[in-house]
Amino acid sequence: MTTTYGITPTRLLTSEWHKLRTVRSTWITALTAAALVLGVGILMGATYTSGGGDADVDTVVLTLYGSQLGAIALAVLGILVTAGEYATGTIRATLTAVPTRTPVLWAKATVYTATVFALSLLTAFATFLTAQVFLDDTDQAASLTDDGVLAALAGNAAGVTLLGLIALGLGAALRSVPGATGAFVGGVLILPEILRTLPYETTETALRYFPTQAVGALGTATPIPGTASPGAALLALTLWAAAALAIPALLLKHRDV
Repeated sequence: MTTTYGITPTRLLTSEWHKLRTVRSTWITALTAAALVLGVGILMGATYTSGGGDADVDTVVLTLYGSQLGAIALAVLGILVTAGEYATGTIRATLTAVPTRTPVLWAKATVYTATVFALSLLTAFATFLTAQVFLDDTDQAASLTDDGVLAALAGNAAGVTLLGLIALGLGAALRSVPGATGAFVGGVLILPEILRTLPYETTETALRYFPTQAVGALGTATPIPGTASPGAALLALTLWAAAALAIPALLLKHRDV
C-alpha cells in the first residue's frame, strides 16, 4: 500500500521553519540584531546622566535606540528568506513541490513574522530591563508597570517585524539579494529623509505614515507631537507590508521561476 503525502498548510509551515532555522545566515543575522539592540541599550543606560541632552527623550526610545540597527539586520534576514532561495536556485525545487506557488510565500511570511516578533519582543524586554539597572537612580528610571511601557515594547517589536516583512516582500518581488537590499535602503530608509527636506505641509503629514516613521511612533511610551497615533501607525505599517507581499504574490502567478 502506497502512502500519499499531500501539501497542507502545516507541512508548508514546517518546511519553511526547517529552512529558516537550519541556515547559518539566520542565526548570524538574528544574533547580530539582538546584540546590536542590547549593546546600544546598555551603552545608553551606562553613560546616561540626569539632566543631560537626552533628558526629554522617551524612556523606551532611549533604551531601544539600537532597534534602528537591529531592524536593518532583520530586514536583511527577510530578504534572504525569499531572494536567498532564488540566489541558490533551490526555489525551483520548492515551487515544483508546491505548484500553486503563492502558499510558499504566505508560509515564508508567517514563519518569518512569528520568529522575528518573538525575537524582537524578547530582545526589547531584555534590553529595557538591563538598561534600567543603570538608569535606576536617574530621571529616566522606569518599570514595566509604568503607563505605556508594555505597549511601547510590544509596539517596537511589531514595528520591527512589519518592517522586515516589507523587506521580505521586496526580496520575493526582485528575486535578488543585492537588488532588494538596495531597494530597501533607498526606498524605505533614505527616501523619507529626502522628502523631509521638501517645504510642503502635505509631504510632512504623509511622512508620518511611512514605514520607519510609523515604527518610531509605535515604540514610544509617551506620544510624540507630530507623529501618527500608535493605532494609525500600526495600520499604516500593516498596509505597507501587505502591499509589499501582494506584488510578489501576483508575480508568482504570472511569471516563470
